[in-house]
Amino acid sequence: MTTTTVRGAGAREWGGLAVLSLPTVLLGLDVTVLYLALPSLAEDLRPSGTQELWIMDAYGFLIAGFLLTMGTLGDRIGRRKLLMIGAAAFGTVSVLAAWSTSAELLIVARAALGIAGATLMPSTLALISNMFADQRQRSLAIGVWATSFALGMALGPVVGGVMLDHFWWGSVFLLAVPVAIVLLVAAPVLIPEYRAPRSGPFDLLGVALSLTAILPVVYAVKRFAEDGFDVPTIAAALVGAVFAVLFVRRQAGLANPLLDVGLFADRTFSAALSVLLVGLVGVGGSMLLITQQLQFVEGLPPVEAGLWMGPPALLMFLAAIGSPLVARRVAPGIVVAATLALSTVGYVLLALVDASDGVALMVIGFGLVYLGLGAIAALGTDLVVGAAPPEKAGSASAMSETVQELGLALGVAVLGSLATAVYRDRVDDAMPAGVPSEVAAVAGDSLAGAVSSAQRMPAGWLDHAKEAATSGMNTAMIVAAACTLLLSFLSAVVLRRVGVIGGGDVPETGGDGPAETDGDGPAETDGDGVRETDGDGPETDGDVSAAPGPPSSRSSGRPGPFPGACR
Repeated sequence: MTTTTVRGAGAREWGGLAVLSLPTVLLGLDVTVLYLALPSLAEDLRPSGTQELWIMDAYGFLIAGFLLTMGTLGDRIGRRKLLMIGAAAFGTVSVLAAWSTSAELLIVARAALGIAGATLMPSTLALISNMFADQRQRSLAIGVWATSFALGMALGPVVGGVMLDHFWWGSVFLLAVPVAIVLLVAAPVLIPEYRAPRSGPFDLLGVALSLTAILPVVYAVKRFAEDGFDVPTIAAALVGAVFAVLFVRRQAGLANPLLDVGLFADRTFSAALSVLLVGLVGVGGSMLLITQQLQFVEGLPPVEAGLWMGPPALLMFLAAIGSPLVARRVAPGIVVAATLALSTVGYVLLALVDASDGVALMVIGFGLVYLGLGAIAALGTDLVVGAAPPEKAGSASAMSETVQELGLALGVAVLGSLATAVYRDRVDDAMPAGVPSEVAAVAGDSLAGAVSSAQRMPAGWLDHAKEAATSGMNTAMIVAAACTLLLSFLSAVVLRRVGVIGGGDVPETGGDGPAETDGDGPAETDGDGVRETDGDGPETDGDVSAAPGPPSSRSSGRPGPFPGACR
């Protein structure tokens, strides 16, 4: 019996990481860049108010709905193959979106972009998990991956503003084309293929159930942000909950499920998902409110507001890269708890911001928030993916991405709605007499409405509206601070048994020791350059030496669902 040796990544893997980071940056750009293009887009295509909402939301709805399906599909047909199909589709549909001649065509294009985008995130993360078998290298690589998305979000306002100054609104969609071309050319050279060798039939009924579980929930969250608890919101949430129960029950009874519910028996997996979900709630809400504060209260143009978001993005980059390095000496749970404590301080600073303070305090506070985001994105994602066996990396990656999408949506809905409620309450109490009802309705609905109707309001009223919006942000940030402080404490407690990266875990009873080979030496190729493991590991084509052993999941102190794996 021979102990498996984990091979470190070489130049090919690190080059592949650079290629895999490109679509991640692109998806981050897509989150923010369309907000800038909406005014000129609306002037050209003249969509109705409902169509404007669908132009913005169709992408998010479909990407959230298809993440789990695409992650599992990549496990079956090959993660590199799915990534390349998705990149080609994303680039092609982006051209269609850029030259859309009607609002209806653009909505269809945005929906198709969401489906194509759902292939990119889980594929890139699952490939990174397989390419970097060494636990320390994988944690660092995931940190780079997590930072790429934030970099794209930070660059969105700047890049979008520059392009809209020189070109038409459709140009923002064409950013995807060169990225897709580079990926299609470089991926076959730098990225090996991985797929589960015995994955069984694809569960089409499970796909339908997952969509009918996720999409109504996402819709309910977004509708709640706009209309609060009304009948359609509650009905959508209930429909999603019912189908979620049906989906989980079906998956629990299948030999080859879309989602292996046994993963949730691993405390580390479940705790890391919870950290990602709750952590992203605060970030999603604060990102929305800070962006509005910079543009509507401080009066900054989009490009300048984007530049002010640069320092927080840099702090996130440093945290995402640095936290895996620190976690080699300090337990990841402690690192996550400490950075979340810093995020709590950031939220407190944002809760103290006054409408007349300027941008410095906001940028410092949001920088501390982003510092915590960098750590939980890198270490939380690594814990989720590391808890799954190699052949389930796509499914685990998709779960991580789905949770983060829901966290961001919940943050916008819950914290955004809270801030809006405070704003409306304060504005309604101070609405001047004699203001036409239609003007009062617009100004009292949101700060954006107050800015647009300022010329029809009494002098000085806009300053009051800005103070009301700032009070709303302050209130939302107090809630975010309390939740993040609680999450910091729970992270230290629940993840306390997770060992330092690359240094082994707290011993657990019932383990089977280190993973071993079958005694026959290395796996052999089947003659076509594709290497298969003993049935549970990944396959690679091209470079046999790049095939890693299973990633070392970090123990939670409780026997997980995969005894005998490299835990």
